[in-house]
Amino acid sequence: MVMNIEKKGVIFSVNGPVVIAQNLPDAKMYDMARVGTKKLAGEIIGIHGSAVTIQVYEETAGLQPGEPVETTHEPLSVELGPGLIGNIFDGTQRPLDVILKSSGYFIPRGVEAIPLDRTKKWDFKPVVKIGIAVQPGDVLGEVQESTTIVHKIMVPPGLSGTVKSIKPGAFTVEQTIAVLDTPEGEKKISMLQRWPVRTPRPYVRKLNVDEPLITGQRVIDTFFPIAKGGVACIPGPFGSGKTVVQHQLAKWSNAEVIVFIGCGERGNEMTDVLMEFPELIDPYTGEPLMKRTILIANTSNMPVAAREASVYTGITMAEYYRDMGYNVALMADSTSRWAEAMREISGRLEEMPGDEGFPAYLGSRIASFYERSGKIQCLAQEDRQGSLSVIGAVSPPGGDLSEPVTQNTLRVVQVFWGLEDRLAYKRHFPAINWLISYSLYIQNLESYFKENVGFDFSDLRALAMRILQQEAELEEIVRLVGVESLSFKERFILEVARSIREDFLQQNAFVDIDTFTSLQKQYLMLKVVLVYYQEGMKALDQGLSLRDILSIPVRERIGRIKFVPEDQSSKLKEIISEIQDQMKAKMRGEVESNV
Repeated sequence: MVMNIEKKGVIFSVNGPVVIAQNLPDAKMYDMARVGTKKLAGEIIGIHGSAVTIQVYEETAGLQPGEPVETTHEPLSVELGPGLIGNIFDGTQRPLDVILKSSGYFIPRGVEAIPLDRTKKWDFKPVVKIGIAVQPGDVLGEVQESTTIVHKIMVPPGLSGTVKSIKPGAFTVEQTIAVLDTPEGEKKISMLQRWPVRTPRPYVRKLNVDEPLITGQRVIDTFFPIAKGGVACIPGPFGSGKTVVQHQLAKWSNAEVIVFIGCGERGNEMTDVLMEFPELIDPYTGEPLMKRTILIANTSNMPVAAREASVYTGITMAEYYRDMGYNVALMADSTSRWAEAMREISGRLEEMPGDEGFPAYLGSRIASFYERSGKIQCLAQEDRQGSLSVIGAVSPPGGDLSEPVTQNTLRVVQVFWGLEDRLAYKRHFPAINWLISYSLYIQNLESYFKENVGFDFSDLRALAMRILQQEAELEEIVRLVGVESLSFKERFILEVARSIREDFLQQNAFVDIDTFTSLQKQYLMLKVVLVYYQEGMKALDQGLSLRDILSIPVRERIGRIKFVPEDQSSKLKEIISEIQDQMKAKMRGEVESNV
């Protein structure tokens, strides 16, 4: 007992979540520490002589100088293995359902909960035989983790050898499922791995992205697509719909695994996720969405410092499933809260501040997070590929996109979905401003769209964007001198642009038939509007009046194209034929009347 006391340091000072300890032996950077008599979880972020600086991931009220501090001698790590899917964790990977059963609705300080259930048995099926040489990342066997996810038990990084024994059966995550003969002797392998969250998991190499992450949101998939393995950010002011867009992407994107990080958002927003997701059905598998989802809930009323832990915890879990060969999508809502936590810790450490008080290393921290995305060649002998797409929401105060978090994020992401409160106030959702948003993946994905959607998909997108840009220019003229100053063609452009906005871009997340749209239906919907535009322009050139073009009966059907069911897309092709036939009929009538 005396020896144990000698291995402990003592608290010297407490400054909010920052605690300085003295005489803590064997302290190492980023090792976890237990602070005070309640053993609060903390992480060592600075060592200066005998003084050790710790950021504490729990409420520090009541901590006093002289209380003991001890180190765990290992960095902040997560447990990886069967049981992650469908679970809800806090920022330090404590399972919230376990804490609820043991401690009630409020998380007590210093409470410890084992992330993965040690008693549950999983049916393990080997896929390799005795005597096979294996390397890091090779799959030893499989476990049916949920009805949609097959969990692949891999050789841990840094370990290789020959399979000495392996057997099927029901095992807990700690029990030995295989034994390897290695140069260092026999190594027992279980289904459980631990990995330090600040260290990216290894892979062979990054690959070029060439397939879109289909989200079912028309403004995203058609105009500003993100690739599988890509990075995107959604900045926008309060009330512009960031969280709803994030929820939509988590619900409907065609990634096999979803990791949703509620990083400092309000508790009621995470409550929406927790209540909705178990009831929602995955459109790709017909199973509940929670069968492929991991939730990390670190709300705004939880300790500030834990926001940083939640971001790294979430992306490490996402990398683990990526290494199995899955396409993983990670949603971080919102990285601004993480940045605010960094600013608070930096201020309490009395570091030299950067822009608006944020630490000077803000940009490098944000970049290192997003750079863990990508499509990769997995670490294994077989040709296995996986992808990790990262989508981060940013909450700039007042929608000011020039603030440091947004600007540092834009330097590293390839897709920018700029939300605007002006559109939200008009009830236009998703409130993504098509004039300022962009995607740098369009060129990479062009061949995919041509082969799988439509050969003229890119041309239609370019034409629609040109019409929307023309609308913005014409609206300036209308505001100055009135609509009467415009030509018939210009007025027609305004009508078509309104149709693109209202009939195509505007989407209701709470209407079943409109909340998700397949790529094929998006293509046909856009084609309907643009065929009307092209036929109308031809008719104007041949002398038909604008009133006749705007009064053709099929316009009513154009206004309802979003409500055509997915399995009745042939109706959209009928509308295209009707547009062409009715325009020709109008032209014939016009010619006869002239005669």
